[in-house]
Amino acid sequence: MDVRYIIAHGPDSFRGGIEKNERNGRVWHDLKDEFGVVWSMPDDQQLFMDISYHPLANASNEDIANYSFPDGTDKSRFKGTREAALKLRNETDYSISTGIGGVTYEYCWYLRGLEQWFCDMLVNPKFCEALIEQTLKFWYNYYTGFMEAVGDIVDIVMVGDDLAGQGGPLFSPDFYRSVIKPRHKKLIQHIRSLTKAKIWYHTCGSCVEYIPDLIDIGVDIINPVQTSARNMDPVHLKRQFGNHIVFWGGGIDSQHVLPFATPDQVKKEVHQSLEIFKPGGGYVFNNIHNIQSGVPAENIIAMYEAAYEFGFY
Repeated sequence: MDVRYIIAHGPDSFRGGIEKNERNGRVWHDLKDEFGVVWSMPDDQQLFMDISYHPLANASNEDIANYSFPDGTDKSRFKGTREAALKLRNETDYSISTGIGGVTYEYCWYLRGLEQWFCDMLVNPKFCEALIEQTLKFWYNYYTGFMEAVGDIVDIVMVGDDLAGQGGPLFSPDFYRSVIKPRHKKLIQHIRSLTKAKIWYHTCGSCVEYIPDLIDIGVDIINPVQTSARNMDPVHLKRQFGNHIVFWGGGIDSQHVLPFATPDQVKKEVHQSLEIFKPGGGYVFNNIHNIQSGVPAENIIAMYEAAYEFGFY
C-alpha cells in the first residue's frame, strides 16, 4: 500500500459511539451520525451497517430551514490532524490522503430515504435543491477548516457521491447537470483554491457518461473504475480519457473474479488490466472495490504479487 490517510473526527460537541438496542427479538448495533441519520447492524450478522432511520423522511420544504444540521465551521474536529499529517510527511515516503468526504448528493437521500428522494427529484425538485444546499454548506465549511489544517501537506483530497449503478446513471442526467453538478463544482473548486492536492472522486458503476463532467468540474482522479459495469470497457476508457484524468482502480473485478477465480486467473486479469491502463502513466493500481469477507487469502496475495510483478515501468 502506497497511501496513508488523515481522517477528521467529530467535533467536541458531538457524542457519537455505537449503542446496543433490542428490537423485534434481535440485538442491534446503532450509530447516530452528526446529521441525525441512524446506521444499524444486527448483532448476529456483523457485516455492514445500513440506514435504519431517515430523520427527514416526512419533512416539508419549510422543515429544512429548521433542521439542526451539523456545523462545518467547528474546527475542533480537526484537532491533531496537522500533527499526524506532518509525522507521516517527515517520517515516511507514503502518499498522504484525506479520508473520503464531500458526500453532498448522497447525504440527501440518507436524510430523506432513497425511495422518497427519488420521488422528490421528479415531483419536488425545490425540496431537493434546498436540502442539497444544506449539505453543500456543511462540506464547504468543513473543507475550509480541514485544508487550513492539512492542505499544504496532503497529496490527495478524497470526495465522492455515487452517480451510477451497474447499468448506467442512478438518476436523470438532466437533474445531475442542472442541480448536482453546479454544487459539486462549487465544492471542488473551493477545495482546489485551498490546496495543491489532487482531487479524487469516487463513483461506482457505469459512470462513463459523467467522466467529461467530472473533468470539467476539476476532478483529477476517478475511482473505482468499475470495468465490469455497462460501457466501462477499460480500453475505451484509457483511449478516450487517459490524457485527462487518472484512473485509480479497475485492477481486477472484485465481484466475479477476485472472490471466485484461482490465484493464476487473478494474476492473469491483473496483468491484462495493467497492460491497458499503464501506458503513459496516469494510473494507480487497485482492485475495483472493497475486498469482501469470503475472498480467499491466496487470491488477495496473488493480486498484490501480480501488481508488483507487472506494475512497474
